[in-house]
Amino acid sequence: MFTILLSIVLSIVPSGSPGLNHLKKKISSELTKNKGIFAVAYKDLSSGEEILINEKISFHAASTMKTPVLIEAYKQAATGKFKIQDSILVKNEFKSIVDGSLYSLNSKDDSDVELYKMEGKKVKIYDLLYLMIIKSSNLATNLVIDLVGAKNVNNTMRQMGASDIQVLRGVEDNKAYRKGMNNTTTAYDQMLIFSKMANGEIVSQETSDEMINILLDQKFNDKIPAKLPNNVKVAHKTGWITGVNHDAGIIFLPDGRKYVLVLLSKDLEDDQAAVQSMAKISKLIYTYFDRKTRIRSSLNRSSFGMM
Repeated sequence: MFTILLSIVLSIVPSGSPGLNHLKKKISSELTKNKGIFAVAYKDLSSGEEILINEKISFHAASTMKTPVLIEAYKQAATGKFKIQDSILVKNEFKSIVDGSLYSLNSKDDSDVELYKMEGKKVKIYDLLYLMIIKSSNLATNLVIDLVGAKNVNNTMRQMGASDIQVLRGVEDNKAYRKGMNNTTTAYDQMLIFSKMANGEIVSQETSDEMINILLDQKFNDKIPAKLPNNVKVAHKTGWITGVNHDAGIIFLPDGRKYVLVLLSKDLEDDQAAVQSMAKISKLIYTYFDRKTRIRSSLNRSSFGMM
C-alpha cells in the first residue's frame, strides 16, 4: 500500500518541489529585492494552511477599501434598505469628514471618466458598484459611501472579525488626507473578508457569489493574475497611490480548488519593480498550491479506493 501511495506522489511532484518553509524563503528573497515594506497573506481554503508575513502591519488602504464598501452595500440591500437594481442621482459634491466643507472630484485623477458624463442623471446602484470595483471609479465609490455610510462599513468589518480595516471617508478628501485621516487596512483583514466571501459566508452564498462575479471582471491585472495560467480566474481588488501598491482576492483553479492571496506594499522606491515582484510571488504561491493540493487529492482518492 505504501509503495502505491509513494509512486503516486513521485508521479505528481517534480524533483525539488518546495515545501512551505522553502516557499516562505523564496517569497522573502523576492521581497528583499525591493526598497519598501510588504505584507503577504495566503490561505488554502480547504486545509486552512496559511502564510503570513507582516500581516498585522497597517497600510494606507488605497482602493482596497472598496471591497468593504461593496460588502456593506450588499448587506444593506439584503436588509431591505434599498435594492441593488435601484437608481440614485449622480452628483460630484461631497462633504469632508474634517469640517463638512464641500469638495469635488477631478475626472483627470480618476481611473474611470465615463461616470462624470452622467452627472445629474440617475444610475443603478449595481452599475456604481461594478465601476467601483472593476475600474476603481472614485466617483462611484463616493456615491456608494454616501449611500451606505462609512461608519456602517466599519461596523460590518468589526462584526466579521476584521478589527483593523478602517474606512473613514470617501476618495480625494484632501483636508482629511492632510490631517492623516486615511482609510487603512492589513493583509490579515483582507484575507479574512475574502475567505468569508469565498466560503459564501457574507450574507448568503448567493450574495457572496454576486460580489465574486463583479470582482472577477477586474480590469487591473498586473499583480496577482499577471503570471498565472489563462484558465485560472482571480476575483480581486487592486489599489495604488504613490509609493503604495496592493492586490487582494480569491484565486480559482479550473477544477474548483481555490485560495486567498493578499499582497500589500508601501514606502516603495520603485513601484514597477515592486509590482513585478508581487506578480512573481503570486506565481510561486500558485505553483506551490497547485502541486500540494493535487497530491492531497490523489492521496485521498487512493486511500478511499483501498478501504
